[in-house]
Amino acid sequence: MAYSREIYEEVQNKLYKKRMNALEELKFKKEVFYKRFPRAEKIEKELSLTAIEASKAVLSGGDTAAEIEKLKEKNKVLKNELFEILKSAKLPEDYLEIKYSCEKCHDEGFIDGKMCCCMKDMLKKESYNRLNKMSPLELSSFDNFSLDYYSKNFPDDKRSPYKRMSLIYNFCRKYANDFKKNSPSLLFTGRTGLGKTHLSLAIASEVINKGFAVIYGSSQSMVSKMEKERFQHYGENDGESEKHFINCDLLIIDDLGTEFMSSFSVAAIYNIINSRIMMNKSTIISTNLTMRELEKNYTERLISRMIGNNIRLEFLGEDIRQKKLKELVNK
Repeated sequence: MAYSREIYEEVQNKLYKKRMNALEELKFKKEVFYKRFPRAEKIEKELSLTAIEASKAVLSGGDTAAEIEKLKEKNKVLKNELFEILKSAKLPEDYLEIKYSCEKCHDEGFIDGKMCCCMKDMLKKESYNRLNKMSPLELSSFDNFSLDYYSKNFPDDKRSPYKRMSLIYNFCRKYANDFKKNSPSLLFTGRTGLGKTHLSLAIASEVINKGFAVIYGSSQSMVSKMEKERFQHYGENDGESEKHFINCDLLIIDDLGTEFMSSFSVAAIYNIINSRIMMNKSTIISTNLTMRELEKNYTERLISRMIGNNIRLEFLGEDIRQKKLKELVNK
């Protein structure tokens, strides 16, 4: 997957810092250790000199094999002595070796010219973090979702808003706890202010904490980002966001239908949702619009695919935000 130069540079800077931190940590450990065991420092210097001596033996000619064998034996004796010192200090054998966060590439990001899996993961995370940067993920959780704002009396429905929302809350919490890459997609419907965004964000936070790649955003912000990349000649990262929207483990599209309607926005939304359905990827869509209103804005085919592939959860109740405002006014 292609990433912008800015993201590559950020990840490379982070890898560089990891390498420098690993070197600084080893330097500090050695300084402390050598003060306590000065003989260990001398052994390490002798070990480094044997490599130079081996090179000289090869260049000088003569009985190279015999000389190399002597140096190997010397190395073995020195290493055994160092091991005994570490053992006496109750430290592991590799205590004086540098500890990289990635032992495969030593925090370089590449192995024999090929990108290491650690760098690939960092590029994904950096890209997702930037896409989620404007989302208030930390503001909404399952713990601060209150069912007290939903009425327990609602004669026109078999279940009161409180009972309905209790079921939805428990379903969403279980969905987040059990989330897998092939978890079913969801469709949150209902009027504004009923908690659709709150529960979407709560799911996003939980799933991110489980280590999955999650992108959360309003349909308006997603379309706006794709339009900029498509029409403002971003160059190297043209279409980058759309690829991430399609390929992340969980995509949460909030407020579907609030974006400016155009042939581009309709096609872009259709492509993302349809591509994810074809790839069996999990998507959560929330909207304030009715199914009939959605059909007017988008194609009948798209709405049919959404209904057929998403578990629909219809939110009930009165606008919670209005209730909260009244509480503040009455305080």
